[in-house]
Amino acid sequence: MWIADNWNDYEVLDTSAGEKLERWGSYLLVRPDPQVIWNTPRNNPGWKKKNGHYHRSSKGGGEWEFFHLPDEWDIHYKELTFHLKPFSFKHTGLFPEQAVNWDWFSGLIRSAGRPVKVLNLFAYTGGATLAAAKAGAQVTHVDASKGMVTWAKENAAASGLGNAPIRWLVDDCVKFVEREIRRGNTYDAIIMDPPSYGRGPKGEIWKIEENIFPFMELTARILSKDAVFYLVNSYTTGLQPAVLSYMIHTAIVRRFGGAVTADEIGLPVTDSGLVLPCGASGRWQNTNL
Repeated sequence: MWIADNWNDYEVLDTSAGEKLERWGSYLLVRPDPQVIWNTPRNNPGWKKKNGHYHRSSKGGGEWEFFHLPDEWDIHYKELTFHLKPFSFKHTGLFPEQAVNWDWFSGLIRSAGRPVKVLNLFAYTGGATLAAAKAGAQVTHVDASKGMVTWAKENAAASGLGNAPIRWLVDDCVKFVEREIRRGNTYDAIIMDPPSYGRGPKGEIWKIEENIFPFMELTARILSKDAVFYLVNSYTTGLQPAVLSYMIHTAIVRRFGGAVTADEIGLPVTDSGLVLPCGASGRWQNTNL
């Protein structure tokens, strides 16, 4: 498992009975987590001193309950700054487990010895975009939500990357890639974090089980001949590491060679010393550089 264990401003303190207790900077949040199927004693005092608690509804969705939590606050990862705010369906605007991938591809960008053009698809609030830009890449950031792109721009400015070579696009990711194919544009690296289900700006429907592999084949057509890396993340139960590996081998390795690794990603839990699984990632790396 790849573990995001380089955080100072974030930690999972404890997990029990379908929920996790997290520290986001100075604030404690309790949020549901479907992986937490164990029921252990809640001895950490943070459970009773929480600043926010997301209660899931038996009818689907849920709502936040707040206890002295600001509308927005910041946390830091190395040289990056992220604005956080609790919003719909338990999210805060950041997936801390992805830091293990940020560290991986940042090292590849820095060691490339040349300019690296990165395409970040389904780019959300820009964690991967900021990490790539900080490492020296030129980044194209694409997300279907105007609000998420605006949030990502604010994170970039807070991280000292307001003038970095980042192209911000509100667009349907599939249609954008199709246009890039027609234009003959290529990228040295592609990152994607596709949702299980989503809609584009004009109502385009995305279902990951049906769309992910054809989309990966499309993106392979805009990888440059000397591409550096390719990363796909999944929070969908059926897309396990072996499935991600198989798809990358089929869509990427047959065209470019290189090496594939895939694994679960996770976060260390302070009280138990164990690791909470948080999805899976598949990585491709050009081994000829």
